[in-house]
Amino acid sequence: MPVDPEAAITITAYDWVPDFAQGQVRDLRVRWALEETGQNYAVRYLSQGQQKEAAHRALQPFGQVPTYEEGDLTLFESGAIVWHIAERFPGLRPTEPAGQSLSLEWLFAALNTLEPPIMDRAQMTIFEVAEPWAKPRLPGVDERINERLQEASDRLGTAEWFGGGFSAGDLMMVSVLRIIEDEGLVEAFPNLADYVARATERPAFQQALTDQLAGFTGNPPPGFDEWMAELKRKQGELA
Repeated sequence: MPVDPEAAITITAYDWVPDFAQGQVRDLRVRWALEETGQNYAVRYLSQGQQKEAAHRALQPFGQVPTYEEGDLTLFESGAIVWHIAERFPGLRPTEPAGQSLSLEWLFAALNTLEPPIMDRAQMTIFEVAEPWAKPRLPGVDERINERLQEASDRLGTAEWFGGGFSAGDLMMVSVLRIIEDEGLVEAFPNLADYVARATERPAFQQALTDQLAGFTGNPPPGFDEWMAELKRKQGELA
């Protein structure tokens, strides 16, 4: 569905992020869910820094995106928003109670079990790459990720999706696995790599990604170019 400035649903997103974050900002998860359920939505874009201002913190107390507004309801946290969409509109939640519980189970597994070590890796390889603890800690982080990926791979087996048909749980699992896509970690498990490819080939994902990328029309904050040059220098030294 096209982004509609007059839609009843409004989400927030950034108008600029560094290249390495494009296609990964968590509003993509919400866009994808809205596309899967056939909902129009509007986007309120924030420049870098606006997310920390009082007006946005009234919607998101931690100063992050996305948020979701529909009538009197305002939500934050991508997992809560995706599950709300799945409950609100048909398309992402199985009809039978057991299937609904399995879908929610895998949504929580993505956020509580898989995402923490994956985001630790991002800290070690990007934001804290120059810290003395980063390089020594990275093998242990990768070991934890590999352990979780092996367990997820074992459970998925030859199935197409976790818990039956494609659902909100799969949407969130794939969203998290994409964070480390093309880094050789997911690719070590062919069934997981195929699982991610199967999900990201869905028209709803492709539309959501296209719309997110099209929204990055803003400018970097002052000093970003210098920060990025220094980051690349430090990454080169520690490679």
